[in-house]
Formats: sequence, C-alpha cells, structure tokens
Amino acid sequence: MGGVGGLRVAIVHERFTELGGSERVVEQLHRLWPDAVIHAAIVDRTSLPPGLAGAELRPSALQRLFHGGGGRYSHLLPLLPLAMAKLDVGDVDLVVTSHHAFANRIRPPADVPVISYTHTPARWLWDPAMRAGEVGGKLGGAALATFAATQRPSDRRAAQRMTAIVVNSEHVAARVGTWWGRDAVVVHPPVDVAWYRPDPAVAREDFFLFAGRLVPYKRPEVAVAAARRAGVRLVVAGAGRSAPAIERIAGPGTELLGKVTDEALRDLYRRCRALVFPGEEDFGIVPVEAQACGAPVLALRAGGVLDSVVDGVTGTLYRASRQAHVEVLAEELRRFDPSRFDPAKIRRHAGGFSQEAFRRRFAAVVDRVLGAPTMPR
Repeated sequence: MGGVGGLRVAIVHERFTELGGSERVVEQLHRLWPDAVIHAAIVDRTSLPPGLAGAELRPSALQRLFHGGGGRYSHLLPLLPLAMAKLDVGDVDLVVTSHHAFANRIRPPADVPVISYTHTPARWLWDPAMRAGEVGGKLGGAALATFAATQRPSDRRAAQRMTAIVVNSEHVAARVGTWWGRDAVVVHPPVDVAWYRPDPAVAREDFFLFAGRLVPYKRPEVAVAAARRAGVRLVVAGAGRSAPAIERIAGPGTELLGKVTDEALRDLYRRCRALVFPGEEDFGIVPVEAQACGAPVLALRAGGVLDSVVDGVTGTLYRASRQAHVEVLAEELRRFDPSRFDPAKIRRHAGGFSQEAFRRRFAAVVDRVLGAPTMPR
C-alpha cells in the first residue's frame, strides 16, 4: 500500500466491467503509486488495461453476485452505493477516487484526505434527458428516475466530503459547480499519443471517419445521415445498440466496419480527411487520438471538444440545433477543406494530452493538497 516517497495511497474505482477512458485513468494513477491497492465494487479481470495486470485489486462483497463478462452489472445498481460506502481502504495517507457514479461514497477515516478524479457526476442521476436515452421502456425509466431521486442528496453530500475535486474538462467542471456546488480543477485525461502518431508513408484519402461506440449520445445517426445528404464518403468504425438504425439510413458512400482493432483504428485516423464528431461528451478521447495522428476534427461546438480542439487550427467546431443538426453538418462536410490544416501543428497540440502530462498535472494537484511532493521531479 506504499507509494512514491512512502506515501500510502488507496485508489478507488467504480467498477471494472469494460475497458474505457476511466480505466485508462486508473492505469496512470497506478503508475504514480505502483504499490497502491485498487478497490472497486466489482471486477471483471478481462476488462483491465495492460498496466493493471499486476496490480492488487480488491473487489467489494458484491463480487460474489457479479457474474462477469459483457459488462453486465445492472442488477447490482441499487447495491452499489452501500458497497462503496463499506469499502475498507485500510491504513492510508491518501485516497484517490475515480468517480462517475458512486466512488465518492467511500468513507475512510476522518483525517484521511480524499481527492476525487471525477469523470462526471452521474448524468443519469441529475439529467432526465440522459435517463430517457439510456433506459428502454417506461417501466425501466420510471424505476431509474425513482432511484435517482433517492440518490441525489447523498451524491451531493459525498461531494462535500471530498478534499479536492479534479475533472477532465471545463464542461464537467461546470456540472460539478451546478450539481454539487463545488469548484474543480481541470486535469485532462491521459491519451496514448505515443501509440497514436502519424506515419509519413500513409497518405490521406477522400473519406471522413466516425469512430466510437454506436450509442445515442454520440449521435452516429447524425453523421451517417449528414454524409448521405452531402454525398461524401464516410467510414464508421464502432459497434453498439444504434447499429441497426445506422444500417437502415446509411447511403451508398457509407462503409460500416463494426468494432475494429486499435491498429485498424490508428490506420483510419492516419488516412481520413477528418474525424466527424457530432456528439457532446464529457471530454472525448477519440478527437485527441485522431489529432495525435495528424487528422483534423469536425465537431459540434459543445462539451469536451472545447478543451481538446482549437477551432481553425486543429479542426472546425460548428454550431447546430438538434432539429437542424443533419443539415448543418452536411453543409460542413461539403465545404470542409483539409488543406487548411497543418498536420504537424495538429500533432503538436495533441502532445499536450499525453499520459506523462496527466501524471505530472495530477501529481501537482496532490502536492497542493498534501503540501509535499508525491512524485520525483
């Protein structure tokens, strides 16, 4: 349970049920404190990033009810708040949470500081529109709305107990202020810009790229419908529950690849005219990966891309209402000129979101909280 300079740290993560951006954050936190024990409500070891293969992971008592595989845990949702509150982190000097639902419910000894890396306050808890988008059927939606109402007061109280709150974007910092009444420090999440890099031998081709899970909030149907209206080529790399709807509206110039490997995705970033990003996300790792490969980004001017994309330099940010989104994006696709963007400048900008930069900036926050260095200089 030791760490750099003898600091005893416990890392608390929501759950290991699928590999995504929050798990990559935990991977980098563990690089800061390699001896830290990682606590989570439930753990599916097939969902771990490579850097956590040798880490000590301690699941909660809920583990015996978790059947694992495929990220299926919804039957445990009502039990997760209590499971997190009852986690025993032991005798430590610092607790770091990786929070997007219940990790902040942790209750260490009163004198132990807790720093929360908040990917976002739970959107389904505070935003009715998110509940409508994520739950099928009126009965399920009503049940989740009732559960959310019971959890909001506890969620806000837990946020007040945090010694400091760190968030991944200005967009999420605003949510923290609105929903929790707390200030937050922005430390952008880590992106593997050493892996996602340009290849001078690979030429740009005449297609746009949509990459990511095919789920409603990412708005893949907007990208597909706009590409069809604009008469441009679009490659869609990703899978998800929106796939059948996407297939029905795809035009002849749209190619649906399904889920692709990291190697194939990097190749697409290197070859596309631009990444199309019509959704609103808390931060959004995909636009940074694309920029790391020298690709410009064509994105809705909302959410985390305001932190990661420089309009007119590393991409184009457009405004659109929900009703007119397809029409606006179609026009942007028709007039998009990749020659306006310098791939070298795009790549340099993406370098500011590296894993090393994340560790350095997060450690600086911990330094300020504890009043002592937490990693070698």
